[in-house]
Amino acid sequence: MSPGYSEKVLEHFRNPRNVGKFENPDGVGAEGNPVCGDLMEIHILVEDNRIKDIRFQTFGCGSAIATSSMVTELAKGKTLEEALEITRQDVADELDGLPPQKMHCSNLAADALHKAIEDYWKKHGGGPAEDPKKKTD
Repeated sequence: MSPGYSEKVLEHFRNPRNVGKFENPDGVGAEGNPVCGDLMEIHILVEDNRIKDIRFQTFGCGSAIATSSMVTELAKGKTLEEALEITRQDVADELDGLPPQKMHCSNLAADALHKAIEDYWKKHGGGPAEDPKKKTD
């Protein structure tokens, strides 16, 4: 990796946390960027409305791997609503910044997490946007 990367980015790239996937995840979210080719997939296990465990698989550059690793660390143990509040900027800030040309990586990581939560709610019901009056049987 070239100069301009923080020590935290390098650490999460060299030693990514929560790598892999689950056999039967409660929610899965994928996000990609056709321009750079980065692709991220986030798997979550949920218990009592909290992210009990989280894994990622990423095909992409070092920044993509580091942001995927960081977003899993930020989300683990949080309620689904708290995890949904993790922003693209939060991921970059926790890594002590990213070079401007790599900021899109934090966007992919946060978006993949949000999609995994939305997938969980689709499968299991719930979510902040759910309106019980709109349910149809």
